[in-house]
Amino acid sequence: MTDGQPSNNLYISALSTDHSETDPYMMTPPRALVLRAPGTNCDHETAFALETAGAPTERLHLSEVRAKPSLLKRFQILVIPGGFSFGDDAGAGAIFACQLRHFLGNELRAFRDAGNLVLGICNGFQVLVRTGLLLLPDDEGPLISLTRNTNGRFEDRWVHLRARPGKCPFLAAIDRMHLPMAHGEGRFITRQEWILQGLEQAGQVVLRYTNAAGVPADVDDRNANPNGSQGAVAGLCDATGQVFGLMPHPERHVLPTQHPRWTREGLSEAPDGLQIFRNAVASFT
Repeated sequence: MTDGQPSNNLYISALSTDHSETDPYMMTPPRALVLRAPGTNCDHETAFALETAGAPTERLHLSEVRAKPSLLKRFQILVIPGGFSFGDDAGAGAIFACQLRHFLGNELRAFRDAGNLVLGICNGFQVLVRTGLLLLPDDEGPLISLTRNTNGRFEDRWVHLRARPGKCPFLAAIDRMHLPMAHGEGRFITRQEWILQGLEQAGQVVLRYTNAAGVPADVDDRNANPNGSQGAVAGLCDATGQVFGLMPHPERHVLPTQHPRWTREGLSEAPDGLQIFRNAVASFT
């Protein structure tokens, strides 16, 4: 995949939802918004994944929604995709998050409170953490952060993951996944150890890095937990389950031929990344 429109359309017809013979009693599929900013480079792939899952999707620039916040009312799913928003000049996702907090904070909370879904992927996860939509800061500041990988390098590889869906509709009926990751600032940490324990007890730690056998990775296992995340946390949801952020890229595994071992293991009928988007759509129908 590149920044442009994905060119590999093999098996798209088999994976896409056909609305030409829709059950007359079925609800209209939810509309999705992919919100991009300068430096975002995964918006086309993310829109493609949502469309393939059955959601009519629009890509809008942050400036458009800032100018007309009521645009959010047209959608039921909001996705902040990966990339390097604003060049990550002030930190990964920092400027994007600042813009959202100051200009669209009330609208985003109203969007969530109306029962809609918010997904942040990679840079989008970093944005959600900094906006406070996943976990509000206290008087001393943020409780959680996504910071530089322990080894100080950009990591680009496929990782094994284990889900604990709880209230998070994006992960409904998902147990294990194999997805690509690509980031330099994806190490999840909490300000104090008790914060992670509290998130676990609240069911907000919904995705973890594991080894190939599905066992959660140790913090110093660089093969299974490449960024050194505390508790091997790869994804987190808010208290409602409606806001979900993850570092791996599900939009990069929505076609069977995107898996690195498809020629040896065969074509998957349900690519792992696609299921996340299908779950989001299915939660409204």
